[in-house]
Amino acid sequence: MAPPVEVYLSYGVSRRGLPSPASFRRWTLAALTAAHRCEPAELSIRIVGLREGRALNRRYRGKDDATNVLSFALDSERPGLPAGVDPHLLGDIAICASVVAREARSQGKNRRDHYAHLTVHGMLHLLGHDHQTLEDASRMETLETRILAGLGVADPY
Repeated sequence: MAPPVEVYLSYGVSRRGLPSPASFRRWTLAALTAAHRCEPAELSIRIVGLREGRALNRRYRGKDDATNVLSFALDSERPGLPAGVDPHLLGDIAICASVVAREARSQGKNRRDHYAHLTVHGMLHLLGHDHQTLEDASRMETLETRILAGLGVADPY
């Protein structure tokens, strides 16, 4: 059975041409299900423009350009976390609409499929996956490809 999930979407850009909130929720749920997470989950996804994407990437990664997706996992076990923080809160994902559009065009991908991939990728980061080593990257890419296949999205790699 799929876990209950609350996805809070916000937009720093026009919503025209973007996937529906239901699509983001479906992609998020697919990642949670594949990761065998059964308890409820909450997260926010913000669709940002180039300026906001660049500012976030500069502040949190020290890179002075916008990137396609950033994930900010909340560690509910972290010492000093304020009392009362919901343990079901996973964190935040920021997806840069301009970068997604540019990448989809240059890579010959369907833009909606690229959003699906980046949402799943961001979710896996919130759930503790990373791609710091070749082994971790391979494991994460395999999981992403499997999740996306179940959503009818071609292998993004």
